Amino acid sequence: MRVIVIGSGIAGASTAYHLARAGADVVVVDALHDGRATDAGAGIVSPWTSRTLDGFQYDLADRSGAYYRELVGQLEEDSGQNCSFEIVGGMVVSADDDELAEVQQRVGARARISLYAGTVRRLDAAEARELFPPLAPGFGAVHVTGAGRVDGRVLRAALLNAAVARGARFHEGEARLRRTGDRVDGVELTDRAIEADAVVVAAGAWSSALLEPLGVRLAVTPQRGQISHFLLPDVDTSAWPVVLPTSSHYLLAFPGSRVVAGATRETGSGFDHRITAAGQQEVLDNALGVAPGLAESTLLETRIGFRPLSADGAPLLGPLDEHPEVYVVSGFGPTGLTLGPYAGYLAATELTGSAAPMDLSSLRPERISLP
Repeated sequence: MRVIVIGSGIAGASTAYHLARAGADVVVVDALHDGRATDAGAGIVSPWTSRTLDGFQYDLADRSGAYYRELVGQLEEDSGQNCSFEIVGGMVVSADDDELAEVQQRVGARARISLYAGTVRRLDAAEARELFPPLAPGFGAVHVTGAGRVDGRVLRAALLNAAVARGARFHEGEARLRRTGDRVDGVELTDRAIEADAVVVAAGAWSSALLEPLGVRLAVTPQRGQISHFLLPDVDTSAWPVVLPTSSHYLLAFPGSRVVAGATRETGSGFDHRITAAGQQEVLDNALGVAPGLAESTLLETRIGFRPLSADGAPLLGPLDEHPEVYVVSGFGPTGLTLGPYAGYLAATELTGSAAPMDLSSLRPERISLP
């Protein structure tokens, strides 16, 4: 069975890897657009602390967080490289005691039934600053030991290298779906056509345009995110936990004295690949409001990523109604680095003829009717 995967972000790379691992003949095609979400995303893996996920979406995220533990060993063996995923713990921070009490109750309830959330406990302001020194003095925290971090660029490279090690091939270029009669039977690039039994559309925010020639209006639009990286010279940041204020912004440390702060959620941005003054101010105001100790750090760079945002906020995962040979893996919004690896596994499982370990019918890509 030959499968073409269009898009090599986390979800596409994971789909390609799991397909190749299952013995499929895999071809990955990517136009490598500026603004791919994977290259900009911070990489927080902590579904248990989410304020917005519930029901089926929370179950999917919980399974996705757990799946990282299974994936890491086999991926590093297949790719021959470190995939960057580490358990560093996470802190939901606030200066409001009542707010923290609600967080502790909600996250604690989830941790009691989750295998990997770990221990949940309340920290006073001094304890919180001991773990994340730049934090504002008045912020207490709810600490979750199971929270993890991952570098999206490193993870993507590991997934693609592992897929190639198992026989997958990679082509750079703009792909168009190729049709013979009523069936999609591959893709066309500028210099070649490639036939396939199935095509996976995992092109992130660019997925909608790929499906328009089929008369399918996929409910995915780009949401711009601006995320900034800071350097704290001679400071060991490698063990610092993820910091999650009760807003949509966050702080995340990596080895190499680097702290990441983000991110804007600019719905309606289109593919405007610019760092804007307002976006930079929003990131800085939120970061320094929570962690004023970053004020003297060096602003290294600001990255732009276009999240593939679905109309109802849930992922789009499954075959098209009229073209079951086309399988969509998109619509992850701000949760791509949490959900992407597991979504790729689920997609590969269905594409190779096995039953997925959970009912995916509510995620089918054409569930949303656009006007």
